[in-house]
Amino acid sequence: QVQLAEFGGGSVQAGGSLRLGCAATGNTNSRYCMAWFRQAPGKERERVATISDMSTTHAAESVKGRFTTYLDSQESRLYLEMDSLQPEDTAMYYCAFSTRSGFESCLSLTFNTWGLGTQVTVSA
Repeated sequence: QVQLAEFGGGSVQAGGSLRLGCAATGNTNSRYCMAWFRQAPGKERERVATISDMSTTHAAESVKGRFTTYLDSQESRLYLEMDSLQPEDTAMYYCAFSTRSGFESCLSLTFNTWGLGTQVTVSA
């Protein structure tokens, strides 16, 4: 059983940067995908970025070129570097995990393990 804990959220002015982290504990030795989602008040949850155990990444169009996700496999941590933040990036950010079969695409997975989230607030 994998458990996730996000860290690194906070408040920043528009144009600023933040780095979020997600510490994973438990068995991550199988094939897996991890992802960042976000949800703003009154809005649906949005997938921000995914990464496979092979470090294949995908970013949503809304953050492409501004956000980068990467794995530190030795530390069992997932990171999300967020640059050029805008007020519309304000949301609760969640880390998620799912095992996968072989080279199954991360985009096709339903993530079944979630962290509690960390708040990101961007002021104009």
